[in-house]
Amino acid sequence: MAKYLVVSTSGNPDSNSRRMGRIAFAHLEKAKVQGAWLDISELGLPLCDADKCYTQPAAQKVSTAVESADGILIATPIYNYDVAAAAKNFVELTGSAWEDKVVGFLCAAGGMNSYMSVMAFANSLMLDFRSVIIPRFVYATGRAFEGDELKDKEVGQRIAELADELVRFTEALRG
Repeated sequence: MAKYLVVSTSGNPDSNSRRMGRIAFAHLEKAKVQGAWLDISELGLPLCDADKCYTQPAAQKVSTAVESADGILIATPIYNYDVAAAAKNFVELTGSAWEDKVVGFLCAAGGMNSYMSVMAFANSLMLDFRSVIIPRFVYATGRAFEGDELKDKEVGQRIAELADELVRFTEALRG
């Protein structure tokens, strides 16, 4: 049975990308697939220094979580036309654990102009680790939310579709 992981990479306690990740995770739970939730803001991850960071308990925990998953959804904020630095640090700490994983993206940003920002990050996962990237991702601005609630039903539908695609792609890859 395939295993799925939804990761929030935001450090903001009022994070829309985390809200999107929670919605996707709830959808996977309803589908009765084996899934796990990981919020890196709760872990105190070290910065990747290409040396001692890998022996830190938090780094080992996230590496094990990525290694044990077959399909992963990354919920990330977009800052300054790029994924959050914490998302890149997360990948740097987990390295080869990403090999042959199916990966999808849930992105939250302040405006519509940075909707392609995740592509350099996705390309690095494809080229470095042969991750299979789901070719559609969910991108939402703050207008999709009202307080803690997602008010844009279309965004909610796209989140559910992405979670379904994660399962479909992963099952197809596993044969």
